[in-house]
Amino acid sequence: MNMKLKSVIEHLPARALAIALMAAGMSLTTHAATALTGRLIARPLTPGDIATYGLPASTEVSGGLTTVGVGQPVYLEAEVNIAIPSSDITNVTWTLSHKPILSSATLQASPLGMNVPVYEPADKLTYQVAGRMVLRPDVSGYTTNDQYKVTASIYTKSEGTTNVTITITAGTYLGVGLLPGTYGCALCHDNPNPSATAPDKVDPWLNTEHASQFSRGIDGVLSSHYSVSCLPCHTVGYDTNALAVNGGFDDEALAYGWTFPKTLASTNWASMETNYPAVANVANIQCENCHGPGSQHGSAYGNTNFICVDYDSGDCAQCHDSLPKEYEVAEWDNSAHAQMTRVPSGSASRIACVRCHTAMGFEEYVDNLGSSVAYATNYNYEPLTCQGCHDPHDASNPYQLRTGTTVTFNGNTGFTVTNAGLGGFCMNCHNSRNGSATNSIVNYPQGLATWNGGSSFGPHDSPQGDMLEGVNGWTYGQVIPSSPHANVVTNTCVGCHMQSIASTDPAFTLAGGHSTKMSYVNSNNVTVDVTYVCTQCHGNINTFNFPVADYDGDGTIEGVQTEVQNLLNKLSTLLPNASGVVDGLVKTPSPKTTWTVPQLEAAYNWQFVNSDGSLGVHNLAYTVGLLKASIANLTGDANNDGLPDSWQTNYFGSITNPLAAPNACPAGDGIPNWMKYALGLNPMVAGISVNNGVVYQDVTALGDTNVVHIYTAAEVVFDTQPGLYYQIQSIGSLSGGWQNIGNPILGTGGSLSYLTSTRNNVQQFYRVVTTTSP
Repeated sequence: MNMKLKSVIEHLPARALAIALMAAGMSLTTHAATALTGRLIARPLTPGDIATYGLPASTEVSGGLTTVGVGQPVYLEAEVNIAIPSSDITNVTWTLSHKPILSSATLQASPLGMNVPVYEPADKLTYQVAGRMVLRPDVSGYTTNDQYKVTASIYTKSEGTTNVTITITAGTYLGVGLLPGTYGCALCHDNPNPSATAPDKVDPWLNTEHASQFSRGIDGVLSSHYSVSCLPCHTVGYDTNALAVNGGFDDEALAYGWTFPKTLASTNWASMETNYPAVANVANIQCENCHGPGSQHGSAYGNTNFICVDYDSGDCAQCHDSLPKEYEVAEWDNSAHAQMTRVPSGSASRIACVRCHTAMGFEEYVDNLGSSVAYATNYNYEPLTCQGCHDPHDASNPYQLRTGTTVTFNGNTGFTVTNAGLGGFCMNCHNSRNGSATNSIVNYPQGLATWNGGSSFGPHDSPQGDMLEGVNGWTYGQVIPSSPHANVVTNTCVGCHMQSIASTDPAFTLAGGHSTKMSYVNSNNVTVDVTYVCTQCHGNINTFNFPVADYDGDGTIEGVQTEVQNLLNKLSTLLPNASGVVDGLVKTPSPKTTWTVPQLEAAYNWQFVNSDGSLGVHNLAYTVGLLKASIANLTGDANNDGLPDSWQTNYFGSITNPLAAPNACPAGDGIPNWMKYALGLNPMVAGISVNNGVVYQDVTALGDTNVVHIYTAAEVVFDTQPGLYYQIQSIGSLSGGWQNIGNPILGTGGSLSYLTSTRNNVQQFYRVVTTTSP
């Protein structure tokens, strides 16, 4: 490029730049800009990462905290929008823009190669790695301004540049400070006074297993092989790197001459408290394991900028991600909880969503249960991590869950569940939060609120709690029974979805446990149902889709999930399409305020069953009952056998009476019920057989001997092939539209016959079309 031209172009606005380039004979390619959405984080590095990505065994673990011990590594990671092609990222420049006066720390190359991905499963959906470095702080500083600030400038070919910054606090470990001669976190956080500025976290923490993990270990309570290898996770600040001298357990043990006991005995911990209080002060799993060293936080009178409060899973994964024994995080990585997207959370306009879609939102929700304040106002994004469900400080509830096991469904006008065991915790979110079925059906057509967050129609996604308990479906005033799962499965949701999987099983970490999945995709890309927990009651089954009964009435007993899906499909054919026309086609219903009340009732049940996602497994009786009741309300044929329920009930007392079956011949004349219904005949009256036919006597016409009525019928006979479905259709005028008659019929390989009375039809045409699915 001519240098004079270049110097001019650099100062031109965008439109003038295009004109200048065209005048110089150059082309200009324009494109829609993609937001860089860059960020700079402290990436967690877990034992699982070190093993998976082949890093040296000496690589130090990190929880991804922004408050770290002096001499310990911070694995810095610059990230940008994953939508940008990686080839478009040209360069990342790093600057340590601020550090304490006495610090000589510099940024160093990271040991993490580009084969190591972004850490959080949810973040992998949004971000990609642009560059990495390592900061190892060397002093803690002496003033409130003594922190480390790092800036990364990310350059791209076509998307511009962004500068991202992170602030790191380095400190020394204090310990909890409960033993004589020691001080630490308890100085401020062991205050039971509710009005105190610093909340009391120490007293409830003392009742957790974390608080005594080391002490029980050396006393021989945990196992017979407790050893030094357990200390990195069971003590505070344990890091034997020569640069990491920061008051951690290894430093204090060296300073005071404590060595690991040769024999595990019940007196070891008491002896250590008495003889080595400074070492015992940083033993067990304490505040600083999760929040980082507290020296700067304490010296700054509780300044929260000098301590880390982190909801990232890496905080827990620094210990709970080491297969095969510590598998919780590996399981969670494969869960839907780990992959919650930034939509619908992360926005003030979606505040009703964060109570279940973010870790902080859920914590705030449970903290305010029963109060009059808004359940959640914190819309900062974080997937539902360990800290979202488990309270690190409090063991009041089983497994340190944030709530008890009794839950009230606010969507179902206050229905309270008391029989769910640990599954009651899951139901805090896994229930329909969009109000009752009545609200949807009554208020929606009028544009009124259906729940306290809006006027949308139908249940919220994931109403598994309602389905399991058999509530909040539209029952048409009927008593629809429930299957026994809610009462016989110990801990309901947890009993099945968190079943234990052996480390030798191909499903290990892919199903069960904290993955909460009931199936997984194997190495052959085949989905495998994990039915171990089911076999206790259902026998030797290897699929959830095992046959039970012909719920859809097509004459074939298929798997329960197939039967339920067929009922869903049948119901959808009876509902309007996007144009408001009932077209008889399978569809995903999208209710409109103009739909009739019966259509809205049926659509609600379709959404309820479909959103539950189990296709009947959670509560088969309630699922089938709701769908059949909806179909019956729209067609008058609850058992889907082609005969109106009212006709069957009128003649046989019940639609379940075997004599009411379509192919039954209760009069003994060989003419089935379906044909007598089509011809308008009484199925209980036998005809008089004559050559090639049957004569039926009409008792109402006995006195009319001078008039003979000859009526007609139409018979359509067609050959079939196994595996194909056949749909009979009729039309009154060839200029009109064809209408389906009944449901598609599965071919048998033989001929099928359809007979219908033409007594009341002036003219009718018939045809049969084939399809591969019903």
